[in-house]
Amino acid sequence: MRFLRPLILSLIRLAQEHPGLLAAFGFCSGLASFLLIERSEQLAQGIALMMLVSWIWLTLEQTLRQGVLSRFGLDLPPALIRFATQMVHQESFFFVLPFFLAATHWNTGQAAVTGLLGLCALVTLIDPLYFRGLAPRRTLFVIFHALALFATLLVALPIIVHLTTSESFVAALCISLLLSLPGLKTLFPADALWRVPLLAIILGALAWGTWLLREWVPGVPMRLASVSVTHELDRERRIPGAPVTEVEASKLHWDGLYAWTAIRVPRGLRETVYHVWRQNGEEVDRIPMTIGGGREEGYRAWSHKLHFPADPVGDWEVQVVTGTGQMIGMVRFQVTPSPVLLPGELPFTDG
Repeated sequence: MRFLRPLILSLIRLAQEHPGLLAAFGFCSGLASFLLIERSEQLAQGIALMMLVSWIWLTLEQTLRQGVLSRFGLDLPPALIRFATQMVHQESFFFVLPFFLAATHWNTGQAAVTGLLGLCALVTLIDPLYFRGLAPRRTLFVIFHALALFATLLVALPIIVHLTTSESFVAALCISLLLSLPGLKTLFPADALWRVPLLAIILGALAWGTWLLREWVPGVPMRLASVSVTHELDRERRIPGAPVTEVEASKLHWDGLYAWTAIRVPRGLRETVYHVWRQNGEEVDRIPMTIGGGREEGYRAWSHKLHFPADPVGDWEVQVVTGTGQMIGMVRFQVTPSPVLLPGELPFTDG
């Protein structure tokens, strides 16, 4: 085992001299998982598992440090531990970015969440910002740490253990908050009796705030390949007709509309998603669909809405959402008033 000591030291020195390599590695591993998630399930799982192992190492930092000391006689200095923490943060943010960039609906609040992750990734690359601006501010650093773990779990859990997007959201939220507890405890005096209830209030507030903003979190690792609203659908070939952006109210009541979607889902994952039909921002219908993963072109599914309000005129949208309300995509169309018929005129029909 003597050769491990110089090897570890060489790798540490290389990473310190070229920190950009870590960010490039994190981004490339995320991109590889993103591309392989529908082609090679095992390889994508391996990459995602590697990311979680790095977080396990970070969580068990002190225990593993003692193990390295007793096994290899290598005492890891505090500066190296800080650098390792930065490395894990770099890999985490750059790993999840390809998934979030592909799943984000940019005219919604999801743009703010994905933009925040991109900003955090940038901070990990700039040592003065990370070590002098972020790390000394303990509260901010704990939030930063929890965000990195939360985003990593959102992507990794569906790939590794095939949790649904909704289950992954809840699990990622609980795990990231629980693992942030040791960091939060250091913010208060150890002998203060009020520390425990205050920590419970802080964790509860963070959990409740994240849950309220769940619609802003992209439904990674799922992503919408295609979406349209149409009058016709070839059910046998699962191909939609011409997309509709505007429809008269009379035609809407006559034959309804189809909402057609193709959603890319990790191989082995089955999940229930919903087509939520909204008129002028108000929900009027929610139609469930069970989809499965493994198709490169996406799982094709549709809802056929025949029953519309008596007055359907207005701005409509069909949102594709998960069970927890995370939006995967959206399509908009407008319903216009029917033309007024003059005496003796017949209503327009297609055939």
